[in-house]
Amino acid sequence: MARRGKKKGRPISGWLVLDKPVGMGSTEAVSKIKWLFQAEKAGHAGTLDPLASGMLPIALGEATKTVPYVQDGAKIYRFTVAWGQERSTDDLEGPVTKTSDRRPSRAEVEALLAKYTGVIMQTPPQFSAIKISGERAYDLAREGETVDIPAREVEIGRLDIVEHDADHTMFEVECGKGTYVRSLARDMGRDLDCFGHVSELRRVEVEPFTQEDFVTIAELEAARFGAPDEGGEDAANATDAIETPIDFDAIDALLVDTAAALDCLPQIAISDDAATKIRLGNPVIIRGRDAPVEAEEACATARGKLVAIGAIEQGMFKPKRVFAG
Repeated sequence: MARRGKKKGRPISGWLVLDKPVGMGSTEAVSKIKWLFQAEKAGHAGTLDPLASGMLPIALGEATKTVPYVQDGAKIYRFTVAWGQERSTDDLEGPVTKTSDRRPSRAEVEALLAKYTGVIMQTPPQFSAIKISGERAYDLAREGETVDIPAREVEIGRLDIVEHDADHTMFEVECGKGTYVRSLARDMGRDLDCFGHVSELRRVEVEPFTQEDFVTIAELEAARFGAPDEGGEDAANATDAIETPIDFDAIDALLVDTAAALDCLPQIAISDDAATKIRLGNPVIIRGRDAPVEAEEACATARGKLVAIGAIEQGMFKPKRVFAG
């Protein structure tokens, strides 16, 4: 008997800006979204810890080619630091390693903010995805090893106090790629001589997406399976629900267009004929008075649809990454 081929899924493309709930890992979230959309391909643009909630941009299909541009975008987090305890994971997950009876005043915390704004050196947490000699730091930490993780340069655009009480301070931070909020809490606690860890963390923005783009799991399931009185919950849990033909229009409407991830690049409008040539890997002449003569990276579109990412050299667009029509 011939083996049945594995289903490839739908060639659906776009960005799903998930409002990830606490308790769900990033990999689990991607699998859930891929299953709900029956997508051929999916990936996320920046891990969000299970204890954190908020924005997890998930790319489907052709949008996976634009993941690096979202990963490089600025991010905004709201987080609460609990003073008086340092923990092995720098959040609520790990055991307490250091304690202090001291608590900082709001004025003391405010006086520290300038030190953590701008380009700073930061040491990632022991429990992080940083690779040390080919192994993840969190795997080594779980085995009881203390590893020497080198400090690295990160950029903090702003760091503001939102609320402050005797035992906690809530912050909002706008930061660049590679910043660890847990490290901010740990280092500020040490500087204030009182220790600290993240007790709550929510990512509210990942450039270019905003909170207006948020979609919840509940909204996705309602769109995919209908309201509960139409069998939504039962359908969502049924293994054979995906075997029957389903109208995906409602859930597909929740996607953000793939090209939205490339707002940071110069946009070049091209003709259908030029799009055909580019999709075959050929360069084309860029016409129009406003077209740039040179650009290391630019985005070519035809009829508003993404065609390719490429370089513009001497008035010609040279494709580097082509998108299906």
